[in-house]
Amino acid sequence: MEKYKDIEVGGERPFYHIDGLDLENVTIHTGESSVKECRDVECRKCTFDGKYVLWCCDNFKVRDSLFLPGSRSSLWHSTGADLENCQVDAPKMFRESEGIRLHKDVFSDAKETLWSCGNIEIDDVEFHNADYIFMWCHDVKARNLRIFGNYSFQHAKNVEIWDSDLQSKDALWEAENVTVYNSFINGEYLAWHSKNVRLVNCRIGGTQPLCYAEGLVLENCTFEPDADLAFEYSDVQATVVNEIPSVKNPRTGCIKAASYGEIIIDGNMKAPGDCKIL
Repeated sequence: MEKYKDIEVGGERPFYHIDGLDLENVTIHTGESSVKECRDVECRKCTFDGKYVLWCCDNFKVRDSLFLPGSRSSLWHSTGADLENCQVDAPKMFRESEGIRLHKDVFSDAKETLWSCGNIEIDDVEFHNADYIFMWCHDVKARNLRIFGNYSFQHAKNVEIWDSDLQSKDALWEAENVTVYNSFINGEYLAWHSKNVRLVNCRIGGTQPLCYAEGLVLENCTFEPDADLAFEYSDVQATVVNEIPSVKNPRTGCIKAASYGEIIIDGNMKAPGDCKIL
């Protein structure tokens, strides 16, 4: 194990191709690929300011550390990433990576973060400015997740979310095999063109939710007053415990709600056009 403590470095590849690397209170200044092609890395109380840090690495843990804006586009093409109690102020973090664990982290500028990644576990993490987060990700399990940014989970597959707050327009577009429990999903055009999305005890806000969906299931959900024009052209099985502001041309299935502000069935309905509205 190569150990470095209380130092400052910069430039190109100061830590390259090291098998067993321990960094404590290390500051990495402007430069590229400061930690690259390394294996079994531990970082504690470190500050990262150079870009492309932790590229092509296997099995690394980062604790109580700071990623400054200059460290953008880091944590790519790696396996076995574990971040805990970190502040991440840079965008475009994590691409093409597998085996990611995030715990008690805050991402302040999370746009285009976590693209094409898999086997992700998240607990008590905040993502701000998080447009296009989780694009093309697979096998994601998240609890106490807070997203503030649009277009989350587009094209994602095999996702399970618990007790979370997703403030995200166009969330879950073309997503597949997604289950969300006990969460608030707020943003227009939720889960269009999705397959096998299941929402359990969820609160839904935003206009035109859940349209063009296949295999859509809602269990004991509630709708906000602005969640109108729901279920257009969807295959849906839904139980909603309060009033749905409006339902428009659901394609097939069954919808049960406490009441409806408006039900719109018109000449634009698509076959089979046999959805029961109870």
